[in-house]
Amino acid sequence: MKRTKSILGLFFVLASLQALGQEIIQPSIKSKTTFAIVVDQNTYEAAKEEIKAYKHVLENDGLGTYIIYDNWTKPDQIREILRKLYKDKSAPLEGTVLVGKIPIPMLRDAQHLTSAFKMSQKIRWDKSSVPSDRFYDDFDLQFEYLKQDTTKGRELYHYYSLKAESPQFIGMDIYSARIKPPIKEGESMTQKIKDYLTKVVRLRAQRYVLDDMVVSTGHGYNSNSVNAVLGEAIALKSQFPTLFKPGGSIKFLNYRSQEFIKFNLLSELKRQTVDFAYMTGHGTPTLQLMNGYPETSSPQPSMLNVARYIRSKMRSAKEDGRDLDQVKENFKKSLGLSDKWFEDAFDPKSIEQDSIYNLNMDIQISDIKDAGIQAKLVYINSCLTGSFHLEDYLAGYYPFSKNENITAVANSVGVLQDLYPSELMGLLGKGYRIGNWLKHIAYLETHILGDPTFYFHTDGAKALNEATVLNNNVAYWKKLLKEDDASFQALALEKLSQLLSEKEVSPILRSYYFNSHYESVRMQAFQLLSHFENKDYFEVLHAAKNDSYEYIRRRAVYDLTDLGATDFIRDLIQFYILDAHSERVLYRARWALQFMDPVIAKQEINLQIRENKALYGGKELADKLEKEIDYNQAKLEKLKKIITDRSAAEKERLSELTSLRLYRHHSLVPEMINLAISNEESELLRITVLEALGWYTLSYQRNAIIEGCEAILKSDAPDAVKKEALKTKNRIKGNSHKL
Repeated sequence: MKRTKSILGLFFVLASLQALGQEIIQPSIKSKTTFAIVVDQNTYEAAKEEIKAYKHVLENDGLGTYIIYDNWTKPDQIREILRKLYKDKSAPLEGTVLVGKIPIPMLRDAQHLTSAFKMSQKIRWDKSSVPSDRFYDDFDLQFEYLKQDTTKGRELYHYYSLKAESPQFIGMDIYSARIKPPIKEGESMTQKIKDYLTKVVRLRAQRYVLDDMVVSTGHGYNSNSVNAVLGEAIALKSQFPTLFKPGGSIKFLNYRSQEFIKFNLLSELKRQTVDFAYMTGHGTPTLQLMNGYPETSSPQPSMLNVARYIRSKMRSAKEDGRDLDQVKENFKKSLGLSDKWFEDAFDPKSIEQDSIYNLNMDIQISDIKDAGIQAKLVYINSCLTGSFHLEDYLAGYYPFSKNENITAVANSVGVLQDLYPSELMGLLGKGYRIGNWLKHIAYLETHILGDPTFYFHTDGAKALNEATVLNNNVAYWKKLLKEDDASFQALALEKLSQLLSEKEVSPILRSYYFNSHYESVRMQAFQLLSHFENKDYFEVLHAAKNDSYEYIRRRAVYDLTDLGATDFIRDLIQFYILDAHSERVLYRARWALQFMDPVIAKQEINLQIRENKALYGGKELADKLEKEIDYNQAKLEKLKKIITDRSAAEKERLSELTSLRLYRHHSLVPEMINLAISNEESELLRITVLEALGWYTLSYQRNAIIEGCEAILKSDAPDAVKKEALKTKNRIKGNSHKL
């Protein structure tokens, strides 16, 4: 009887989809979960054989696969199809790949779902919106369609606003990926798709084990902190233990080791045996930034750095049409330079040498395109390299050119430095599909380019992937939790947090935090507990300042900052004593100080630092911190005066209120709520205040924010203000429902 119902259910799903006009090729096998290849009709007609061969590979792997094609005009058409296939209980959809010219959702009013993107939406929509396929893979999110871009080259862009009544956090139902090759003038996207699929079919016929990995870090990022780099290396050892044993290989490349580290990295990427490259650094749509000017204490190299800097500034000034004599005089005065430093700024030979030098510092598209890259998976943990909405973007050249790469993971907009970079990454060595891993780490900007079903071979891969997609077996995860394996334990904690009540799972998380010797397990427990904000979480948060894993200490400072409660000021000040050698931790601690109660902060500084006989330079440090507090308090009072002064220019008030999205002063919340409630304020100002309050998701003032929003919703406020109040309320309340 159940079998009959399953078949009938699938029949009705397919019938309803075909009634919409889409052409659907059904799976050829029965499987517990399914996958969908979504392609535009022209690409399908041109690459029919290659697409069917790819489907055959997936089904040989036990994954029933649909091919769905049409002349797509709006993203909603595709989303509705995927949603219906996902709801088919007989074989729910686990993922999709979007092939060719598939509409690109450009999301607005959802910057809080990115890791770092905070741009004024008053500028060009194609610049201030986030290209994101979370539209296709997170069915709980609700969007309002705004318009299609009619500009030549941007016709695939469709703009959406995240609705106020929508959940305000990401919880992907399926995973997604793009097969959208970058193209330059004269190139054919269709031919590149055909070539890529032919390559994938060839490579997927082999079984790759993840036993060779490369980790690289570029300048100006977390890699500038030695403790951050060391901490990640230790965490990776617990996640990939076999790589650190004979027969395995993991190499760590750091920008400090070479003037031009990119050549070392490119050589590693082209090694025949390399499987996975994890690359961290800054980026642009066309560059992976690797080196800055050499870090040196020797006189001659330091002088060369100054000379290159001056030449570049003078050339930029000339391009901008500025007065070169004035620019020169300003540099002479500010840096104490003589005329000789400026003599060769426009010399052709000097220009050529500097151009070559700059090219050698960073990875260019030309370094990746058709370069014979061997790494089957690359993860580019940097900004913008995955800007798939553009015709030309760097990350796309890893899979979509003459390389042996199958899959790349990259970001479509800017990304936060202090993410949990290796979150559940060890699962890749256990046969976890790249798409399933994405579901744990994705923000709006995180995307897979290429085949999302690819995985590194292990005997238990099929069972692990099916269990994680279906996620209905508590006994399975409890059994996995008992495995002496960091990756399995971390995943089991994640899944149990989704299946069990807070009362059941919170003690488990607390226990694993305090008892696990695996960095990644403790971090997972810490992160999951943060969604509960209960006694167990606060106990762990207090303890986190002494954790041996640098990233846990760094994340603890983030949470202390966002909470802002006086209970944690003592912990914050202790970071200045316990962790002064960890650059990223100390940077975040200094940032946090401006948001804390100044009276209590000074008391703790006096007690812990000034009177600490064992602390070298304690008096000087205490004086410095107290001056910082006084300076920040003066700034805060000025800010408070501006935002509450109705006689001040609204443009200035709006600017200061917008800054509170980043500078989250908890003490200003009462004034902000009063502004949001007041009928005497303009609609725009009230909306701006409410939007800023939506970023206070952990604040000890969050209940007051919720109450303020509820008061507005019951009032006669304009509809636009009520809409923003509802959105802020859902953002604040939703923090505890991210699991």
